[in-house]
Amino acid sequence: MNVMRNLMYGAIASALMTSGSALAAVSADEAAKLGNSLTPIGAEKAGNGNEIPAWTGGLLEAPADYKGDGRYVDPFPGDKELFRIDQGNVDEYADRLSPGQVAMIKAYDDYFIPVYETRRSGVYPEPVQAQTIENATAVSLVESGNGLENYQTATPFPMPQSGLEAIFNHITRYRGGSFTRNVAQVTPQPNGDYSPVKFTESFTERVALKDYDPEDDPNVMFYFKQAITAPSRLAGNVLLVHETINQVKEPRRAWLYNSGQRRVRRAPNVAYDGPGTAADGQRTSDNLDLYNGAPDKYNWELVGKKEMYIPYNSYRLASADLSYDDIIKPGHIDQNLARYELHRVWHVKATLKDGERHVYEVRDFYIDEDTWQIAVVDHYDGRGTLWRVAEAHAMQIYDANIPAYAFETLYDLLSGRYLVMGMTNEEDEPYQYDTERSSREYTPAALRRAGVR
Repeated sequence: MNVMRNLMYGAIASALMTSGSALAAVSADEAAKLGNSLTPIGAEKAGNGNEIPAWTGGLLEAPADYKGDGRYVDPFPGDKELFRIDQGNVDEYADRLSPGQVAMIKAYDDYFIPVYETRRSGVYPEPVQAQTIENATAVSLVESGNGLENYQTATPFPMPQSGLEAIFNHITRYRGGSFTRNVAQVTPQPNGDYSPVKFTESFTERVALKDYDPEDDPNVMFYFKQAITAPSRLAGNVLLVHETINQVKEPRRAWLYNSGQRRVRRAPNVAYDGPGTAADGQRTSDNLDLYNGAPDKYNWELVGKKEMYIPYNSYRLASADLSYDDIIKPGHIDQNLARYELHRVWHVKATLKDGERHVYEVRDFYIDEDTWQIAVVDHYDGRGTLWRVAEAHAMQIYDANIPAYAFETLYDLLSGRYLVMGMTNEEDEPYQYDTERSSREYTPAALRRAGVR
């Protein structure tokens, strides 16, 4: 497999780069816990003796009825809802919810959290696990804390010592090396009316390029291209991003192709709290993927671990048997289709630095220990008011050993509106993994070709 070959090539290059200079995140004795009492990416293997089971390797086999077409059927169809958390009992479970989750339940009479059996399905490919173990004693934050030293791929800090290290684990997590997906984004009005915006997106880690060279553009982590395919008034517009590892030393490189003007231009506002693409003002650029980009505007506190009900194994929400009308309802998605489980999460608090500007003053992140994917985020405005609540409805891509999202939601408690990103239910060829890509496909010169209507 080309991606895995280059991934291992990147691991070798990383080891060579590491020799001598990097300050290790943890000692070799501490790192020896990885793969023993801890999973290879740093989660506790043991369960809690009750609701959370031990991790036994994750979900490694596709169900018999999966057709290999990128439409991921539910591997746990027999699981039944154990109980639900609603306005009648939310106070009883508040210590296992975020304040934002509690606020959503209290804001909507028909909003609830359906709780299911916990299944620790998250797992990464073996080369990614092996590289993560190597990273534990090799990768470090650069002096400013805004980038990584001796990093090539995989999870950099499986045993995080700070909030910055934990958030970098999410930002850099392995997403499959290279993939293409067709998705929809909706921003419903308070009454539930919506018009989808559709995208074709391609993502490629630098080490997954077929022409990968470890000495070529070493500060780039991955390449991302997003082409709008509908509605017609927006179709043909394309966003290109070169995501840099240290975005303070070298800011994210971004370009936009406007199909109406047939012009490519630099896009420095595709960062921080710049407006999200075609999102009707309902998200910032760094809301995508629950958080992305440079971390330099915030102070990051590693609050600790807690047990929490988070969206998990959300295969039903990705089902091709559902239409977008089935899912999108006034105020929120249809929670009857959601699935939540009790998992351990890392709580990381981001507080805006003095002198910096951003629409979010404080952000509380809850990051799944088994995957380093952010599961829930509470966003507070400059007055300290809880403003937006984000959730990622996770699922495991079981034919490639890749944790992913069925889709993301971002609820605005003040306006009563919300946004859903990454829906695939009505899309053809929703996911294609291990796609071969070269660096030439991610150049500004390639944007015009990608933007032809």
